[in-house]
Amino acid sequence: MSPSASPSAPRAFTLSDFDFELPPELIAQHPAAERSGSRLLDGSSPAVVDRIFHELPSLLTAGDLLVFNDTKVVKARIFGEKASGGKLELLIERVLPGHEVVAHMKVSKKPLVGGKMYMMGGARNGGFDAVLLGRWPDANGQLFHLKLSDEPHALMEKHGHVPLPPYITHTDSEEDAQRYQTVFARAPGAVAAPTAALHFDEGLLAQLEARGVQRASVTLHVGAGTFQPVKTENIADHTMHREWYEVPETTQQAIAACKARGGKVVAVGTTTVRTLESWAKFGQASGDTQIFITPGFDFKLVDRLVTNFHLPKSTLMMLVSAFAGYEHIMGLYRHAIANQYRFFSYGDAMLLTRTPPESQVS
Repeated sequence: MSPSASPSAPRAFTLSDFDFELPPELIAQHPAAERSGSRLLDGSSPAVVDRIFHELPSLLTAGDLLVFNDTKVVKARIFGEKASGGKLELLIERVLPGHEVVAHMKVSKKPLVGGKMYMMGGARNGGFDAVLLGRWPDANGQLFHLKLSDEPHALMEKHGHVPLPPYITHTDSEEDAQRYQTVFARAPGAVAAPTAALHFDEGLLAQLEARGVQRASVTLHVGAGTFQPVKTENIADHTMHREWYEVPETTQQAIAACKARGGKVVAVGTTTVRTLESWAKFGQASGDTQIFITPGFDFKLVDRLVTNFHLPKSTLMMLVSAFAGYEHIMGLYRHAIANQYRFFSYGDAMLLTRTPPESQVS
């Protein structure tokens, strides 16, 4: 390089950079027979290795800290009809005080403010009623504010359906009620599972503990916006959805202790990454986050990541590319497709190591 030359500038990514061709048959419609029996693509170093998920303990070190998202998926999809008889579907995104909720609504013609909806036959027929209070002032007007006739969580548990992702084509079943939920789910509020954590079963957690790998939890209530497509070629123009999170004091202390002893903070899932890095960036241990992680992002806490394979052109493709390097991620995806890995929520997983942004300049 000549004295007048400048270092390579970071690459300016566009939406098309995160696209790839995925054979439809690789989209997993059902979970693996056993949670920890799914495949694990070890991309934690340049030498890519095909593994089984139950090998994860051998890839971690005593003193490392696994951080999970302990959110619990609620049966948020509920069917009903308007007073006119028109069919509708609610997907309850957030529960508010006073039996109020924020929800997506799928209906041919939206009811008027004050209009009553009869869910699962309505309160007179064993279901419940919902009254439209108006649009919710967020998410570009895509959400609605409603008041229900009883406590929302109880109503969802009694009348709701598991809100499977749009790329899973079957209606929800008892298998989904069990397997589209982590074994340590605690805090109800998510409409999508933190899918990287679906691979962990009690036996694997016991092996990790025996190896000296520590464990902590955060909460982020995953919203339907996680499936929202990015529509702008200039990714900086995309507006992220809002999700509620919390980093408990015990987890903050566990992270500090891990860093002090030289261990690695291993995030289980992109929702855990977004939670921890929101806390690190903005200093708030709880609240709403709209953090948008794209290549060039300066990670403060997370050293390694366990994650599933994500949709083309998604914000999660951008996040993992920011974490492990764009070229490395695209190479891993090519390998996964060529070797018939299973994709998305019920699919396989990969293990990644954080690469500093300056090392990612091509």
